[in-house]
Amino acid sequence: MWAAAFAGVHFYWAVGGDVGLSISAGPLATERPPWFVIAGLWGVGVLCLLGALLAWLLARCRLRGVPALLARCLGWGVGALLLARGIGIEVLLLTSTTHLDLSVSAEQRAWTLALWNPWFIAGGLAFGLAALRSRRHTDAEPLPPSRS
Repeated sequence: MWAAAFAGVHFYWAVGGDVGLSISAGPLATERPPWFVIAGLWGVGVLCLLGALLAWLLARCRLRGVPALLARCLGWGVGALLLARGIGIEVLLLTSTTHLDLSVSAEQRAWTLALWNPWFIAGGLAFGLAALRSRRHTDAEPLPPSRS
């Protein structure tokens, strides 16, 4: 659900919606250069749909063998990437260890701290838990009877 919701927001922005976009993207939201719309909105939306498919595979399918291992590895990888992004940016903004670009407004910083970074952290935790749950379900299932 996390990935599907994030995809929906990006597709909404890609077709011209603007609620919340200026807060998250700043000047790019008003300029909307083609590369930003294609890669940053449509592209991220498609990646999120692929993430939703991965999450569904982890949560619902009874994969075995190499497909199960690949799905779990992808789940752990996506979870780690989302956690690193959410926690890393949160720490940088809270500690002010870097000199922020002056084009980042105080409102953007506040929304990033209060909404976007926690959203990435929640997604990272969700993918990690799905990968863990997938392992438990496939490990606990009995092997199919052999045909001897």
